[in-house]
Amino acid sequence: MRQGWRWFGPEAPVTLDEVRQTGATNIVSSLHQVPIGRAWTEGEVRERQAMIETTPPGRSSLTWSVVESIPIPDAVKRNGGRAKADIEAWIASLEAVAACGIPIVCYNFMPVVDWTRTDLDHVIDTGATAMRFDHEKFAVFDLFVLQRAGAEQQYSPEDKARAREVFEAMSEAEIAEITRIITSALPGSTTEPLTIPQFRERLAAYTGIDAAKLRQHLIEFLQAVTPVAEARGVKLTLHPDDPPRSLFGLPRIASTAEDYAALFDAVPSKANGMCYCTGSLGVRADNDLPAIARRFASRIHFAHLRATKREGDGRSFHESAHLEGDVDMVAVLKELVGEDRRRRADETIVFRSDHGHRMLDDLDKTVTPGYPAIGRLRGLAELRGILYALGAKPT
Repeated sequence: MRQGWRWFGPEAPVTLDEVRQTGATNIVSSLHQVPIGRAWTEGEVRERQAMIETTPPGRSSLTWSVVESIPIPDAVKRNGGRAKADIEAWIASLEAVAACGIPIVCYNFMPVVDWTRTDLDHVIDTGATAMRFDHEKFAVFDLFVLQRAGAEQQYSPEDKARAREVFEAMSEAEIAEITRIITSALPGSTTEPLTIPQFRERLAAYTGIDAAKLRQHLIEFLQAVTPVAEARGVKLTLHPDDPPRSLFGLPRIASTAEDYAALFDAVPSKANGMCYCTGSLGVRADNDLPAIARRFASRIHFAHLRATKREGDGRSFHESAHLEGDVDMVAVLKELVGEDRRRRADETIVFRSDHGHRMLDDLDKTVTPGYPAIGRLRGLAELRGILYALGAKPT
């Protein structure tokens, strides 16, 4: 298995030399400066690749192995195959990546919001901070800040009463902060957070789109792009929904094993794969993570390894240390190592430690939410230890 590290580019708080010091060898990166929907050029990809792979004298080499992500425009999620221009632009980006020999592309199909949290620096018992999803705070935003039409029907009387209590106790600054967190775009993106009116407009655009229709739109997208990926030797990897359940009444279609099975049945190409994210999938108690890894072993080309801890209400959760929480990481890695040993050396699984705690010196530094250096380094070291114990020396 190949040790990856997500790097957000030359402006990122973590430098490439610092990545080298973690022991990671494979870079996971993207062209975050390119507006969503505009095709990447081969020249832009090569420029970033040269930045990563040009090794200064005396330094260890790095390889850009995974693009995470080429964002899929909202029009594709709403219109499927009818969004021809957007799909053609995405294919052009894919071809630029393929021309540079980068073998794996990660993407997601979450409508309106990407991974969603209510707290980016929740203080845990060690004094470090973790990202957290607080169901009560989320209900506050949905019911009383966003004031989404129809939201009241999706919460119990107890949930609504408790959300009102929490809302009335919050300061204006706290309300502004949770609004900023939920409406912000992907980490590393230059897109500004949505305003509340813009957020409502985005949600309204999905009126009449249920899970079946959204899944069909994803299948239409895959039917268009997968033949290109297969012909160019690129593996596509779909990231799970995070959290893996409906938010704001929107459908989610990459939350369970059966969700992935439906997509693989519809588009059976070997280029149609998954990003196996233990943190996202692990939020659901009914997701058997080792069984999912075993069932879809040949489809896993990229893995996000982290752990989440479900809280008492069953709906809130926070990011735990990598070997704690609700993920049996040893059992997961046994499955991944078994699959990895069956592969050629150039097709082994790239994994990265994901969403580390903000700790030690990083508490006093500017960090990308979820991606501090030291917390991820701790996670990578722990994962590496399991791999060595399993007799699988990572590269």
